[in-house]
Amino acid sequence: MALIHSFERSGNALFRHRGQIPLFIFITAIPVIFLTDTTILKDTVYVIITVISIVIALLGFVIRAYTIGTTPKGTSGHNTREQVAESLNTKGIYSTLRHPLYLGNYLMWLGLLLFTFNVYYIIIISLFFWLYYERIMFAEERFLERKYGDEYLSWSAGVPAFIPAIKKFQKSGIPFSVKSVLRREYSGVLAMAVGYFYIDHLRNFVDNRSFEPLRISTYVLIASILLVLILRTLKHSGKLDESDRS
Repeated sequence: MALIHSFERSGNALFRHRGQIPLFIFITAIPVIFLTDTTILKDTVYVIITVISIVIALLGFVIRAYTIGTTPKGTSGHNTREQVAESLNTKGIYSTLRHPLYLGNYLMWLGLLLFTFNVYYIIIISLFFWLYYERIMFAEERFLERKYGDEYLSWSAGVPAFIPAIKKFQKSGIPFSVKSVLRREYSGVLAMAVGYFYIDHLRNFVDNRSFEPLRISTYVLIASILLVLILRTLKHSGKLDESDRS
């Protein structure tokens, strides 16, 4: 099998299993937390790093939300079985980079990784993320090249894959849809809440050898669960449906 076909095949396989990345991070975080001594940090440093961590994660969510909220039906979905692209997105955030959803994913997980306070873990998982998603991006671009030909090649030649070229921004002709974001992104919010809850309680147990149930992360998780339940109810009742959106 030619290398280009091997890359595309593995990229499609990784695409179908990308939802398992959080589980990988949660498992590998256990030894990292046990080996990382945060008690030596001053309280102000601890708070500053935590705030930066949350800001980075929120930035990733904002990027995902803007992407989801300004793209038409049949694109940028949560599909896991195969590539889908009923139209080629070249405006809005797609005028600055080719894979905004994956940039959003990385920043959300980078925020969580920073919360481990272990620079080696951040570097290792970042490299893993790049190697994993590079194959997925390769497979997606092969799919788009076959489907849209010169139109795709012309657009992709002037737009970076992952690092935004802000000066190239062109306003999207599609209005931002809050409903799309509420309908499709609540799972990401819950995943982040679970991640921060998990690492916060694991670190507290390692440092103090005790379980303290009522921490800030607990309240955030409870609020996130309630939000998800409300949004899922609205989604299944059809109140968040839009005919021109996925």
